[in-house]
Amino acid sequence: MSIRTNKMKAVAVLLKQLMTARSKFDERGRDESFDRKLEKLRLDLKKIKDVFVRVKKNEEELLDILAEVYDHLRKLDRGKLNQDMDDICQRIRDSAHNLLPKQAFDESSEVEDHKGGEMFAQPEELVQLQQKKSWTMEDFNLLDDLLKACLLTLLIFPENAVIRKRNVINLWIGECLIKNTVEKTAEELGEDVVDNLLKFKVIGRYGSKKDLLVKKFQVLPHVRSKLKLYLDGALEMKYYSDGNSKYIRQTRLLLDRKKVTVGGLHTKDFTLRTIFNIGASYLNIRPQWVTDLKGLEVVQLGRWQDSYLHHIEVGSQEFLRELRTLKQLKYLSLHGISRIFELPSSIAELENILILDLKACHNMEKLPDDISSMKSLTHLIMSDCCLLEGMPKGVEKLTNLQVLKGFLITTSEKTPCRISDLANNLKKLRRLSIRIGSEAVIEDGEFQSLGSLSALRNLKISWSVSDPYIRVILPPSLRKLHLECFPGNSFIDCFMTGRYDSGLSELNITGGKLKSINPSMLMWKVEILRLKYLKQLNIDMDNLKVCFPGLKYVEIKQISNYSYIEHEWSL
Repeated sequence: MSIRTNKMKAVAVLLKQLMTARSKFDERGRDESFDRKLEKLRLDLKKIKDVFVRVKKNEEELLDILAEVYDHLRKLDRGKLNQDMDDICQRIRDSAHNLLPKQAFDESSEVEDHKGGEMFAQPEELVQLQQKKSWTMEDFNLLDDLLKACLLTLLIFPENAVIRKRNVINLWIGECLIKNTVEKTAEELGEDVVDNLLKFKVIGRYGSKKDLLVKKFQVLPHVRSKLKLYLDGALEMKYYSDGNSKYIRQTRLLLDRKKVTVGGLHTKDFTLRTIFNIGASYLNIRPQWVTDLKGLEVVQLGRWQDSYLHHIEVGSQEFLRELRTLKQLKYLSLHGISRIFELPSSIAELENILILDLKACHNMEKLPDDISSMKSLTHLIMSDCCLLEGMPKGVEKLTNLQVLKGFLITTSEKTPCRISDLANNLKKLRRLSIRIGSEAVIEDGEFQSLGSLSALRNLKISWSVSDPYIRVILPPSLRKLHLECFPGNSFIDCFMTGRYDSGLSELNITGGKLKSINPSMLMWKVEILRLKYLKQLNIDMDNLKVCFPGLKYVEIKQISNYSYIEHEWSL
């Protein structure tokens, strides 16, 4: 295919050729310096690919707004036009201004999103908060001890960083700042902390103003600067340097250079509790790197950024075998690290670990044969590990699990436990994502057992095959449902009708063959609806309110009759 044939496919073709050439270069002899240049080229091409998509989206968004205005004028709808005029004019100006993403290669201002790299375009709400310069250390003293500790933790992130709420809650859990109580789980307490920090106006939400949920946030710059001054003047605050990294508050090692070496640290004067990768892309981990680090509780070597553009790789995966000696370890993240092909069986000896994050380890093929000894696990995250061959034994015996993401269903031999086993044993499970593999063998009634997961709040089901016949019963406790590559033409192809008088408030459907949203979903009390990449789906906005009477927010992207639309209703 010629590069000029289709601009939307040009980068993909070039990337494929780059990977082919890179492989052949390696066969002739690996040159690390040249390989780094090829990697930089690959990342730049990824950004260019994103630019094409974003320019196209911005063009379509502007055309959608102009079409909306045209429709008002054609209908002579004076009332509606008068009511929306200020908002329409602002949206036209904003869309025209954003038509060309000028910051596409401005690395200093880039914040990477999971869909390909959002840039620092601060929402109006955040700008308004930043203009309020009255925040002082007296305001800081009004916070309780938990809020203070959690807020100070946020200073490890770079200035202006966009922080995903879920990632920082996991960090707080790993550092034992928040723990399960009789009344609430640690995750729920983390949600409360974020809500309170928002109320005290020390952080600001990041994202669409119309979206009802806060998923990302930023520490407000004027708050951050005053907190750093406070810490710099505190007696207990000391900085150490080994030429690679820096230590903060004697307990955290931040990996903040592009290429770092971990190991051989002299830590006799303090106890290192956390290793956190802030910006390292190349990790050289020495043999016996944990010799003097027996007190480690958090090892975040993977990325905290969402985007695949933030590349991380390790020279060797042998360092994983030494983790078995870290008996205090609570949180291990290998999120997004390449060149890790297998997780050694010794990982299962970490009996005190709470969170194991393997998300987007794209080279990961095999997990330990049995992980039933990891009794303390509350979070097991394996999503986006596309090469995984199967699940380990003993997942159903991890009775403290609250989050299980990336549970793979394939052949009977490679899926030693079934959904029915999870439903019978994991009574604390709150979030579950399931991937139905290409060789999936689904037992009769297997997905109906989901209905007995009484604590389940979030459920995601992803299909890798076009037509596995399953019948799903959802638990009454469910609040969020995400369907990815849904193979049915309508919901009745999969979901049993008449059983949805529940509190389900968010429904996301991404990709698949869905053609209609039918009135059988009337009982769903959905407030948030996202429909994306559904080429066969044609939507009438008025009919959506019939199907979902409680609807407050809808986001539609790349369906049959809409390229992009975001809408909210005031009830």
